[in-house]
Amino acid sequence: MPPFSLSVPQRRVVGLVLVGLAALLFALRHHGGGATAAPLQVAPVRPAAPRTPRLLVVDVAGAVARPGLYRLPHGARVADAVARAGGLTRRAERSAVNLAAPLADGQQVLVAARGAPGPAGAVAAGGTAAPVSLSSATVEQLDTLPGIGPVTAQKIVQYRQQHGPFTSVEGLDAIPGIGPARLANLRGLVVP
Repeated sequence: MPPFSLSVPQRRVVGLVLVGLAALLFALRHHGGGATAAPLQVAPVRPAAPRTPRLLVVDVAGAVARPGLYRLPHGARVADAVARAGGLTRRAERSAVNLAAPLADGQQVLVAARGAPGPAGAVAAGGTAAPVSLSSATVEQLDTLPGIGPVTAQKIVQYRQQHGPFTSVEGLDAIPGIGPARLANLRGLVVP
């Protein structure tokens, strides 16, 4: 008798074990070799941007080719409004218009004619001063207001450049040097 011999039932068991191992190796080789599933990737959630109005409505009047109401994108400037209104006419006083000023919804852009009183601090025919637009006036125009000198006028323009156009006269309260008393004196003389 040979030193190592298996009976028929034992050979069948060994054969089945070998076939099972071969099937397992085949399955592992053809199905990723036991690789683990890829980790789940999740896209980062971004906070929603604050909603701003899509279009501004401005009234362009005075010495422009086509005065009227115009819809412009948020962030537009006075130059954009004047261009939509057909541009300045030959009689327009170009130096009285700050084309770089940002627009606010509901604002009136008034382009003065040469020789006519300007919209900012000029005396109208009735003897009263036209209101100054805080959102478009130059430093020189703001300096004509009572209690506003060149330094405070510059602060107003800088604030407007950093924070956008004024939406109310009360926004002047954020300017250093303008308190409740000065704000009360400016009411009726300024518009947003």
